[in-house]
Amino acid sequence: MRARQGGRARGGLVVRWMLALLLLALAYDPRTPYLLAVREVLTAGLLVAATLGVAAVCMGFARDRLGRFEAAALGTCCALAGLLTLGDMLVARAQREAVLAPDVEASRLGHHFIVGYHDFDEVARLAERGLIGGIYLARRNVRGRDLATVRAEVDALQARRAAAGWPPLLVLADQEGGRVAHMSPPLSAMPALSALVAASSGDGFDTLLERARAYGARQGRELASLGVNLNLGPVVDLRPERQTTMLDTHTLIGQRAIAADPVVVARVAAAYAEGLAERGVGATLKHFPGLGGVHTDTHHFSARLETPPTHLETHDWLPFRLAARSDGAIMLGHVVVPGIDPQRPASLSKAVVEMLRQTWGFDGLLLTDDLNMGAVYRRGLCRAAVDALRAGVDLLLISYDPQQYYRAMHCAVAAERAGLLDDAWRASSRRRIGIAAARAPVVQPLPETARLDDTLALRAGVRPAAAAEVALRATR
Repeated sequence: MRARQGGRARGGLVVRWMLALLLLALAYDPRTPYLLAVREVLTAGLLVAATLGVAAVCMGFARDRLGRFEAAALGTCCALAGLLTLGDMLVARAQREAVLAPDVEASRLGHHFIVGYHDFDEVARLAERGLIGGIYLARRNVRGRDLATVRAEVDALQARRAAAGWPPLLVLADQEGGRVAHMSPPLSAMPALSALVAASSGDGFDTLLERARAYGARQGRELASLGVNLNLGPVVDLRPERQTTMLDTHTLIGQRAIAADPVVVARVAAAYAEGLAERGVGATLKHFPGLGGVHTDTHHFSARLETPPTHLETHDWLPFRLAARSDGAIMLGHVVVPGIDPQRPASLSKAVVEMLRQTWGFDGLLLTDDLNMGAVYRRGLCRAAVDALRAGVDLLLISYDPQQYYRAMHCAVAAERAGLLDDAWRASSRRRIGIAAARAPVVQPLPETARLDDTLALRAGVRPAAAAEVALRATR
């Protein structure tokens, strides 16, 4: 009997402390992107839980169910969780109000920020005040909507932007083809470029390149119909030999890479980018310095590319150098290259930016991968935003969790006022951004024969690789 009672007491002790520590852990950063899905109720829930926790501890102590030490410790945990939650809520509100207040520094920095959005009115306000340089269209912005509705929303943002006297917005989308096709539907679900390579085996390299260009032209035409002027593709990371690990839940570069041969990747990517450009859409080569040799998923974990730069120059970096265009962009991944900058990932590294600008002579846009990703978010979003601007990166992408924009911009303004941001790169960066944003997508009607969906192709017994060829022939 006593043993059973002792077991229940120990069990109760473990449960109490697990709940208290969980409450404290959630309150430490309730704005983390990992909790985005429950954020609307999380703050209120944490405040209620902290209050009830303190009340339960007081009641337990009064009834002699908790000792003085445990009651004090548990009460402190609950109270601290409540204070952290309340403080975070007040800080978030103050940062948002500060960013939205009339401010010269914020409008001077606004063109460096690309944001996703949930609410049209909110992003329209940012656009009208010059507080952003562009928008990122995500699945949530097109899900359940037809092409005309999405385009009308983009046009409305551009119209309000122009009426306020600001340059056009950059409009970005992530439409690689294959598993990453965030605009499908309403756009056609096209196979990945790797399927194009497989479908063209034995047909000659010139045929492959022509098909890649036609693929890009068709995809560019569809993106242009949405008002997109910069696509976040193609992926020019080399296909790794290793198998995907269990911890790689999002990057999955082996499924997205064009090929393992850097020359094939470079030429296919260049032809694809040429096709996009024909429709007034820029291409983004990603993810520099290359994820083919990276063993962790930067959506969640920090990553290092230990390969010597001398080898990278002739392999992983070759597609970036050969396919880069001045009217396009390179996305900087959240990967540390110790041979270039052992302290910062490429997305935040001045050394990497200087190499691309001065050594390579690249004059297109440089943008970060999403700053919501764990590899840089855990360094501190504030620190990441400031480091990227100090490095000379043109565009900071904040797409998955748009509310993080206010925190990042608030920190950027503070850095500007403290004199931490160098003005030397501002003029050239503004020029690059302005040229890209002013690019008008070439909108043409989409023939019904071009609307090939992979799912329908598979149901009809057509292999994805063959589907790519059929889809491209339909555009000719």
